Parts: sequence; structure tokens; C-alpha cells
Amino acid sequence: MSRSNGDGGRRFDSPEQEAFLNLWRTYDRLRALEDDLFSGFDLTPQQYNLLRLLKADRPESVPTLALAERLVSRAPDITRMLDKLELRGLIGRARKPDDRRSVLVSITDVGVALLTRIAAPLRACHARQLGHLTPADLATLTALLKAARAPHEDTAIWQ
Repeated sequence: MSRSNGDGGRRFDSPEQEAFLNLWRTYDRLRALEDDLFSGFDLTPQQYNLLRLLKADRPESVPTLALAERLVSRAPDITRMLDKLELRGLIGRARKPDDRRSVLVSITDVGVALLTRIAAPLRACHARQLGHLTPADLATLTALLKAARAPHEDTAIWQ
């Protein structure tokens, strides 16, 4: 069953298309708020996510490939992203002594300090994005998004 646009034409080819296009539009609107926030800290949302993951594992270092697997969105050029963060002193990299091919990544004190500065403005951004929803609505939304995503990823990382 497809929805009509009122003039007899169909706006969507299927319920799946309608859901997907609504998800895409919602992502675009919510992402714009985060882009504005992160640009004030000279970061991309993906760089922020990487720093957040490293902070969660601190003081341990994380292998580059393991870090790439845990990112919210895929990073085809994680090396370039790491280069930029390292230039700013936000992360450090070291090769494993027993395996020179493997690079370990860790967050620096400067990186942790940046995350601390971002924390309150980011909470306010999330409140602007989704604060109008009730806790029950947020739980339902989260469950539906996980269900939609589950067949397409390794869910062990996100549980």
C-alpha cells in the first residue's frame, strides 16, 4: 500500500520506501544541529565518535581496525582521520612491538579535555534534537532503529 499525495499520484512506492525516506530526512535535520556544534570545536561528528570510543577504553589503547569497526558510521579512510587528530595532539599512535603492522591508538589528555568541553553543549544539542519525545517514545524509537539495523550489521558491537 502506498500513500497518495492528494492529487492521485503516489508519493511512495512502498511502506519501506516511506519509512526509509523519513529516516533519511530525520537524520539530515538532526545531523545539521550536530554539525553546527562540532564545527565550533573544529571536529566532525565522526572524529568526535572516535575520541569518545577511545576515552571509554582509556587507559588502554585500541587497534586501528577494531576502532574502525566500532564507529557509528563507516570511515573508509580512518588513517587520514587519525592523522588529523594526531596533528592536533588529541590522540597518540604506537606500533605493537610484537606486530609492527598493528597500530594502537589512544586518546591524550588534550583529547579528554576537549571531550569535557564538548559534553555540556552536546547534551543541550541532544535535548534540542530529541528532548520533545517522552522517555517511552525514545525507548520505542531506539528499539525500532535497532530492529531495522540488525540484519545489516554485526550487532555484538552495539549491544
